[in-house]
Amino acid sequence: MVLENKKIPRAEKQDNNKFIPFVIILLFSSSSMPLVVSEIDESTLPLSSHAPIVSSYNEKIRPLLDAIDKLRNLKVVQEGIQLPTIVVVGDQSSGKSSVLESLAGISLPRGQGICTRVPLIMRLHHHSKPESELHLEYCGKVVSTDETNIAEAINMPTAEIAGNGKGISHTPLTLDVKKKGVPDLTMVDLPGITRVPVHGQPENIYEQISGIIMEYIKPEESIILNVLSATVDFPTCECIRMSQSVDKNGERTLAVVTKSDKAPEGLLEKVMADDVNIGLGYVCVRNRIGNETYEEAKMGESIMFESHPLLSKIDKSMVGIPVLARKLVQIHATIISKCLPEIVKKINTKLNGNVLELNKLPQKLSTIAEAMTVFMRILEFSKESLNKVLVRGEFEEYPDNKNMHCTARLAEMLDKFSQELKNSSEKLSKEKFLLDEIFVLEETKSVALPNFLPRSASVSLLQVKVKKISKIPVNFVAEVWDYIKMVVEEILMHHCENYPQVQSSIKRAVSNQINKLKEQSTSRVMEIIEMEEIADYTCDPEYMAVWSKFMTSRDAFKESFRDVHSTIVNIKGFGKIDVGHVRDHPGVRDQAFDLKMRLTAYWNIVLKRMVDSIALHL
Repeated sequence: MVLENKKIPRAEKQDNNKFIPFVIILLFSSSSMPLVVSEIDESTLPLSSHAPIVSSYNEKIRPLLDAIDKLRNLKVVQEGIQLPTIVVVGDQSSGKSSVLESLAGISLPRGQGICTRVPLIMRLHHHSKPESELHLEYCGKVVSTDETNIAEAINMPTAEIAGNGKGISHTPLTLDVKKKGVPDLTMVDLPGITRVPVHGQPENIYEQISGIIMEYIKPEESIILNVLSATVDFPTCECIRMSQSVDKNGERTLAVVTKSDKAPEGLLEKVMADDVNIGLGYVCVRNRIGNETYEEAKMGESIMFESHPLLSKIDKSMVGIPVLARKLVQIHATIISKCLPEIVKKINTKLNGNVLELNKLPQKLSTIAEAMTVFMRILEFSKESLNKVLVRGEFEEYPDNKNMHCTARLAEMLDKFSQELKNSSEKLSKEKFLLDEIFVLEETKSVALPNFLPRSASVSLLQVKVKKISKIPVNFVAEVWDYIKMVVEEILMHHCENYPQVQSSIKRAVSNQINKLKEQSTSRVMEIIEMEEIADYTCDPEYMAVWSKFMTSRDAFKESFRDVHSTIVNIKGFGKIDVGHVRDHPGVRDQAFDLKMRLTAYWNIVLKRMVDSIALHL
């Protein structure tokens, strides 16, 4: 569909009510038709009551209404896309049927109680043929009828939809009227409001009717046509209360006052006072009397508003069925021109979303080649998703699932691993200060020069320290691979959700592959741990710097043994330590202190090297 804006210079008008700013004309056909935005000048409208009521509008309004009617038939409302609609509401016996009959020129069902028991969508078409064409559409059926049998023709599908009793239904019935002289309009006539159920009606009839009415008048795209009887006070009408609940300022509410001839006294004051906020104005009409033809009723209405001593005082722009028809056409065209671009936008958005969902549905696979193509596409999409979440740190595919923000979670796991190693070493270093070093030095004595630290002592102590923390790196690697397994499975299941027949196989393949990689990583980590056990080497200058800083506490350590009353010494890197338990080892305690400081300085290097190596490996 092509959208075209065709700007036409705005005409200057003295009467703002005789001008429609824009009307969007949408033509649906088998070929692409442009959407033209143009202006309609109302100055050519006839003010008389002669048919057709709004002839100069019909040829321009009809394509608009056809477009909306086609969209309604396509049930776009069920997709959440509201359509511009004139909704006719009124209290029971307010003269609602008479107004619709005068507009359509046909006789609708009459009787006691609720006559309209289902939403009646009336599509009025003006055409030049002298013969009228009428048909009903409901439940997928199309039934032709004529003016003589129209009332009975409406009653039959109503009974089929809502039952033979006096109950009501939400299911609509469409009446298509093609007749010379009628205005081009589409309206929805709803059941009349009644509070007290009569025999055969459900006890909650008011709630049912209210539910249907609110469903139709609540959307902002709906124009509410309130039918009010001149014989009652407008504020007491239930239809006014309902319309005000959804349109407080009356910006999309029009009122038609029926039975003007029954209560002419004070009618002018009632419509001019506007106590109930009817933003689109009032139109007063006269109901058809007895067996009058529609032409006779139209003429009688015109004479009454011209000659009646009270009713003739009402402005001519507020009286008569022709004025009502013109206003409805005006208002309908304006609301359609306002809403149609947004409707097109919503339809396109819905369409794109549905096409996207359709593309996600599984294809019919009839050959191995087709299956392999789909399988390779699943792998390609999965690989790209894995690159995003595991490597590039992009998580727009999973904005609300923090567990899939993998780079952040892996960094947290690595920080936790590093801190766990550090905490474990600090706990070990303060227990039985120097006793392990003293024991190892005494057991590695040999015939050699004194004051030389044997390398076997440092290696022996290093192996003990490494073995005590060796499970932490192994557990960390297992935890990381378990997490990665969860991420890979989540992504693969997402991309093959429409192919349940391969999901179990893919899960099994993922599990096997991750287990192999976990074994490789575990072997690599064990190798790193083994290297740290058998070799004590670093070229990092931090080792000598930290050792030298620790050794500044040696004098305080020695001095503590001269004081028989205090055995607490403050040693850098360890804090306050009770060294009373090493008084009995004067020959090796200084060497033990030196060995302790060397190993502590080197151990910091070992831990950082272990974390860095495992992180780089992963």
